[in-house]
Amino acid sequence: MYSVEELNDRLIDLAFAEDIGDGDHTTLCCIPETAMGKSKLLIKEAGVLAGIRIAKEVFHRFDPEMQVEVLLDDGAHVEPGDVAMVVTGRVRSLLQTERLMLNIMQRMSGIATMTARYVKRLEGTGTRVLDTRKTTPGMRMLEKEAVKIGGGVNHRIGLFDMILLKDNHIDFAGGIDTALDRCHAYLREKGLDLKIEIEVRSFDEINQVLAHGGVDRVMFDNFSVEDTRRAVALIAGRFETESSGGITYDTIRDYAECGVDFISVGALTHSVKGLDMSFKAC
Repeated sequence: MYSVEELNDRLIDLAFAEDIGDGDHTTLCCIPETAMGKSKLLIKEAGVLAGIRIAKEVFHRFDPEMQVEVLLDDGAHVEPGDVAMVVTGRVRSLLQTERLMLNIMQRMSGIATMTARYVKRLEGTGTRVLDTRKTTPGMRMLEKEAVKIGGGVNHRIGLFDMILLKDNHIDFAGGIDTALDRCHAYLREKGLDLKIEIEVRSFDEINQVLAHGGVDRVMFDNFSVEDTRRAVALIAGRFETESSGGITYDTIRDYAECGVDFISVGALTHSVKGLDMSFKAC
């Protein structure tokens, strides 16, 4: 299994390969190899900044001699006109790293901004906002990092760091009891210590889970607000609770006020708008 650092390196390598190919002929044809310059990252929209850390990796991986002066850190609330960083180096390097850096920072900042809105919406409830696996292929680690920068909580990173028995797992296994029994047998056999979460679709399934036990968290799939309130009352104190499915910015506080511990929101990563910014010569 790859480390976070190795995944980031592979992402950067692939991104440069698909963008530059056999050479940035536009830059190479008109910019002398020895030309030096300076560019600034200019913020053009209010939001939460994210991606400074990985942007520095992009610059240094392409050209170790590039110098990055960070003026605003990840998590900073930014406004139009703010300058987040100034980068000095070969003009060719500035031009060839510009788009990759912006693609990453605009997306991460958009996610952090969206997450911060949801987190603020839940202030005072004690409920925490979770991300999901609905991420851009190859960018999951960065997108989940952006969620944390925005004040949210990472759910499982992938299929390897938590057991999440969803409706299809339960149906294919033949029911809740069978799925949970096989889950515990598998963990014992493999010597794994993983949290177990199970998705429920009805109060009958909740009662089956309560009778069986052996889980850490119960996820209510597409429950109404009123049913969520009833479900939390049944489970509170025994397992963690999570709401998921069809919950929007407008309805999320209603669900939180039911007392759920977590609410997962796919929109944090699957339909977010990038934060507007540009990289301009200065």
